[in-house]
Amino acid sequence: MIYRQQLFLRLILALVIAFSYKVIYLIIAPMTFYFSYLMLKPFYHPEILEGAMRVDSTILNFVPACYALLAYLLLALLIVFTKDIGLVKGIKMFVLGSFIILVANLIRIFIIVFVLIEKGVNYFNTLHLVTWKIISTIFVVVLWIWLGKEFKVKTIPVYSDLKALISKMKD
Repeated sequence: MIYRQQLFLRLILALVIAFSYKVIYLIIAPMTFYFSYLMLKPFYHPEILEGAMRVDSTILNFVPACYALLAYLLLALLIVFTKDIGLVKGIKMFVLGSFIILVANLIRIFIIVFVLIEKGVNYFNTLHLVTWKIISTIFVVVLWIWLGKEFKVKTIPVYSDLKALISKMKD
């Protein structure tokens, strides 16, 4: 298949991924919620409510951001927007990267719940904002760099495609 056809297919796939937010949510949300419950159970004996958990008198509401959906989407889009990553390699990268995101997110949830229960809401709010706004973004970038090295990716998302397109226009 020629490069332009591959690029077109990758762009279509990127659109499908971008509009699959709700499908990804339906897969990731319950998995993250119930694994979080199982991790917390030996320590805090949470009770499952509708879309939330209760630990003692504290209600833990899980909203879409809690499930790190954007991290999964960003990972998928980085893979799709990187020239020369084949289908099999892309799937392997996504599965491994998604597993790492899931584990890291479960650890994050456990830590912030621990802080909420043991240290109080002020510490929780601070830690929650720092992990959500700063650390999560850095984590996905570092994960992407590691996956690139692990899977010997030699191209850069978007940039390599732009460079190839400019080169083809000059020919």
